[in-house]
Amino acid sequence: MAVDNFILIFFVFLIIATLYSSVGHAGASGYLAVMALLSFAPDTIKPTSLILNIIVSFIASVQFIKANYFDKKIFLSFIATSLPMAFVGGYISISPKYFKLIAGLFLVISSFFLLFKGFIKPSKSPIKPMPLAFGLVFGSVIGLVSGLIGVGGGIFLSPILIMSNWTNVKNASGIAALFILCNSISGLLGHVTALKQLDQSVFYWVIAVTIGGFLGSYLGTIKFNNKIIIACLFLVLLSAGLKFIFVDFSK
Repeated sequence: MAVDNFILIFFVFLIIATLYSSVGHAGASGYLAVMALLSFAPDTIKPTSLILNIIVSFIASVQFIKANYFDKKIFLSFIATSLPMAFVGGYISISPKYFKLIAGLFLVISSFFLLFKGFIKPSKSPIKPMPLAFGLVFGSVIGLVSGLIGVGGGIFLSPILIMSNWTNVKNASGIAALFILCNSISGLLGHVTALKQLDQSVFYWVIAVTIGGFLGSYLGTIKFNNKIIIACLFLVLLSAGLKFIFVDFSK
């Protein structure tokens, strides 16, 4: 890999980890977008994304829970079914061509969820209790998708929690962070055979996202407005998703 590309990827991963961890996410959709735009080998994308996800979501989980931004009941409702399904999804092997299609669709959909998360105005009405059945059903769906393409699923979870007024914004970020951590570990365990095909520079990407994770999770527990950055990330995710679908998938 050329030095200029290496430096670019390092700092892009660092920035993505910073921005995503500030809202309780680990950045998998961002990592997927970068690897899609820079044409990483398809076999390395899934395990690389999961490893980086685990690092950042662990840091974010500790920071948000330490700051008392968490809801144990909601978390358990989703993770009960999501955890085993993430393992199943990680275990399932998809051909590179169809991986690109599924990952592309995920990136396009998640770009809008990220936009919703960044621009949702929290309701001023009292928090409503979340139906247990919803958590169990939706958790299983997120878990399966997470394992299949190498993400944690928090980008879908937190906007729904906020829009449904089941918890506040900070608690949603804390729930999402631990949810992503558990799903990513489960998905990686299911996909353990792919560890033989890791990107050679993954150690350096781990350093980048570790720095970004600490910085972003700190910013996320204080006043931090990143609406403009989220709008830019929306464009990055959308363009990467469209590239996967209309350029890479058609090859």
